[in-house]
Amino acid sequence: MIKKLWLIIGIISLFFSASLVWADRDNRLDRKAKEFRHEEPKGFGPRDLNEQQIVDGLKEALHVSAENAANYTGRRDGFFGNPVIKIPIPDQLRKAEKILRKTGSDKTVDDFVLSMNRAAEQAAPSAKRIFWHAIKEMSFEDARQILRGDDTAATEYFRRKTSEELRNAFRPVVVQATNNVGVTSNYKTLVGKAKSIPFVKVEPVDIDEYVVTKALDGLFYMVGQEEKKIRKDPMARVTDILKRVFGGR
Repeated sequence: MIKKLWLIIGIISLFFSASLVWADRDNRLDRKAKEFRHEEPKGFGPRDLNEQQIVDGLKEALHVSAENAANYTGRRDGFFGNPVIKIPIPDQLRKAEKILRKTGSDKTVDDFVLSMNRAAEQAAPSAKRIFWHAIKEMSFEDARQILRGDDTAATEYFRRKTSEELRNAFRPVVVQATNNVGVTSNYKTLVGKAKSIPFVKVEPVDIDEYVVTKALDGLFYMVGQEEKKIRKDPMARVTDILKRVFGGR
């Protein structure tokens, strides 16, 4: 009888020990879950903002970044005067460029490069309308991911959401701009001169598509630079909601 009693006591003790272990594990998991739920997003300022205010703040940041970038790139020398985004001669024409410069045709090459950049500058302002549409489509989940992302997370959001639409919208604008500033004629002049040189092979280039691609690359780069300013520079937070959302950085 005594042995049975001790056996029962032992089983009960094991049961309570296991229960305590599982309870402690559950408490730790619960604490981790609460910490995760309340983890402060990167770039988040005060804790008293609701979801709508966070979304509004991100939309405002995107609006300001996109408008500043489009305005900057859309002015004279916005591309040509910025060595980081200046559109260079296509790779297919590099060899021809070197030979043409050696034979005294620098102006032919320079005119062609200048005209490509002028076309991009004329096309850039048309990006605003497409950006505004992408901003309207932003959800709270988009905003949360942007806040938790790096210094150009909003720019990458733009790139994902607008690249195809921007390319489609840019192309007719670029085609018109390339005609207005003489890109096509300059390209034909350059190719004609290059082909007149013995042993120089010139690969064909879709100039309109090339300018579209490079213009978008430059535009997204500048949007990223503007986003970094808002995240890091208090002076760039030009509205109250931007100050509240990004003020904690």
